[in-house]
Amino acid sequence: MAAPARRWLWIGAAAAAILLVALYRHFGLGELLTLERLKDSRDALAGLYASRPIAMLLAYFAIYVLATAISIPGAVVLTLAGGAVFGFWTGLLVVSFASSLGALLAFLASRHLLRDTVQSRFGKTLASINEGIRRDGTFYLLTLRLVPVFPFWLINLLMGLTPIGAGRFYLVSQIGMLAGTAVYVNAGTQLAAIRSPADVLSPALLGSFVLLGIFPLIAKAIVGWLQARKVYARWPRPKRFERNLVVIGAGAGGLVSAYIAAAVKAKVTLVEGHRLGGDCLNFGCVPSKALIRSATMAKELREAHRLGIREARGDVDFPAVMRRVQQVIRAIEPHDSVERYTGLGVEVLQGHARITGPWTVEVTLADGGIRTLSTRSIVLATGASPFVPPIPGLQDTGFLTSDTLWGLEDLPRRLVVLGGGPIGCELAQAFARLGSQVTQVEMAPRVMLREDPDVSELVAASLRADGVAVLTGHQAVRAEVVDGEKRLVVRAGEREIALPFDQLLCAVGRSPRVTGYGLEELGIPLTPKRTVETNAWLQTHYPNIYAVGDVAGPYQLTHVAAHQAWYATVNALFGRLRKFRADYSVIPWTTFTDPEVARVGLSESEALEQGVAFEVTRYGIDDLDRAIADGNAHGFVKVLTVPGKDRILGVTIVGHHAGDLLAEYVLAMKHGLGLNRILGTIHTYPTMAEANKYAAGEWKRAHAPKKLLEWVARYHAWERS
Repeated sequence: MAAPARRWLWIGAAAAAILLVALYRHFGLGELLTLERLKDSRDALAGLYASRPIAMLLAYFAIYVLATAISIPGAVVLTLAGGAVFGFWTGLLVVSFASSLGALLAFLASRHLLRDTVQSRFGKTLASINEGIRRDGTFYLLTLRLVPVFPFWLINLLMGLTPIGAGRFYLVSQIGMLAGTAVYVNAGTQLAAIRSPADVLSPALLGSFVLLGIFPLIAKAIVGWLQARKVYARWPRPKRFERNLVVIGAGAGGLVSAYIAAAVKAKVTLVEGHRLGGDCLNFGCVPSKALIRSATMAKELREAHRLGIREARGDVDFPAVMRRVQQVIRAIEPHDSVERYTGLGVEVLQGHARITGPWTVEVTLADGGIRTLSTRSIVLATGASPFVPPIPGLQDTGFLTSDTLWGLEDLPRRLVVLGGGPIGCELAQAFARLGSQVTQVEMAPRVMLREDPDVSELVAASLRADGVAVLTGHQAVRAEVVDGEKRLVVRAGEREIALPFDQLLCAVGRSPRVTGYGLEELGIPLTPKRTVETNAWLQTHYPNIYAVGDVAGPYQLTHVAAHQAWYATVNALFGRLRKFRADYSVIPWTTFTDPEVARVGLSESEALEQGVAFEVTRYGIDDLDRAIADGNAHGFVKVLTVPGKDRILGVTIVGHHAGDLLAEYVLAMKHGLGLNRILGTIHTYPTMAEANKYAAGEWKRAHAPKKLLEWVARYHAWERS
């Protein structure tokens, strides 16, 4: 609903509420809607009904709808009156429809007046509730309606704030309130025996309603059980299982799953077809950061004169750089080695795993042998591989990916990097600093498209300062070889440009590894993004098969894979006792360019797109003492907060060690700490972490109590007199 329309609706609702309250008090309606008054006037009302039945029924219906819609106290007495005046069947019919219609009106009023405001302010907090209502709202609402101890007026208002449809709300309310309505209408037919409304519900009757109320949840569990039986119908279930868990893939998610299972003494087998540690150790996080470190050092040595150091050179020995990268991998490998996990109690098999049934996994071992494993649960953690776009001629010219570039022996003289995301930006800058002539091609209008425009601008400026030719808004059309020279032809508008290269690096994203593991044969569905479709507990189509990490999404981050692995493993091993929904409420990430870009929660662009109200507080790191001393005085801290409050909605940090600085905000958001708490925390001087305190200080200054400070100034003036 548009803001002006909602404003007028608010004004009309407020005026109507004031009028109704005035009429309620002026005419003493509260005294009319009492049990004693009903008993005294029963005969008169019955006589009026006998003489003018239609008019009486219509008037009663209208009063009941209005009372329910605006939550006037006395609905119980009105229901008793229905039975006392009209008899059981007529009273039940009128009250049932009047109460449901009134509930719908209250529901709609709550939806149009309050829902947008509540969802915009507390959308992330309510996300899991919204998802639960979308999925199981009928069961939850039916349970609340069947148990008359829950205030119906409160249910009406709260349900209006959720995504449940108005039609479904009305239908479930009509059915769910019928039993309670029947009890009160029937009690009304025996009005003389009732001393207070509380007498209607005896402990035994109330207990019956509670049992009736939990029936929808029991029914839901039965439906789930039947659905599971249908899913598993064509698969023979082993009489016993050799293992509690089989984990496919030994990247971040798979290793954590195996570790947790072994720690709780489950029998677990870990299967990996290549090298333990997965992409992060062997092709991603670890080697790229080692390369970035060498590239950064080369630049710092070349610019050492700025710090008063003369004759520092920074010449690059590229083969030595790549040898160091491999040494770093080898130094970290023991953390993820077969020996370590075998020592923890994990059976490690090196080979290709294929799921042949919900409880069986076939492993083709490295020596050609085949083993079939039976297991109660399976965790799929197969990761992702670099996506290679279908550019004509690319296979002929050859290309590198973030997986294959680590085999380079010589520094490419001319390198074209295809992609302006985190991987493309990190590697383009690193190779430029190592001495390559780098051209970066991005089809979007700016690099780092997931971040705010001011972030993209800073990163692009830094890339250009390092010599990278950044071509945004350029689409790769074809790759070709002309006179022995490799070229990538790109288009911007109607203009085509040929970019000669010695090596071309494809860094346009990664695709989940979902083929070759038996998913198609089992009928496990995929999402439109080609990730394995999972529910909130990370279960696939088969409740005992779970997926984590890049193959499951929604984030392709090592730490998210490890985070998901905890939920999947605990649910797989203990799900019959209790299951846990995966929590994505506070997810941080960092792009390791120079300056680094680190973020948690909403960006400014995302908040605008989602219609979330926010305030922005910004602190420039160029003002920070430690940054100035280190020669890294560039970047900023940008904090989004709830308007007028210090509750943090999101943080973006651009600058030196931004990924490290972000941790304080991740902790604050996870545990509900606001900027006042950060401001009140002592930060060591001089450190980069003081940027967080100063950002909180900027927020505090913007929210200083000006009127109070004026009175304080007057007090001090009086003290001086």
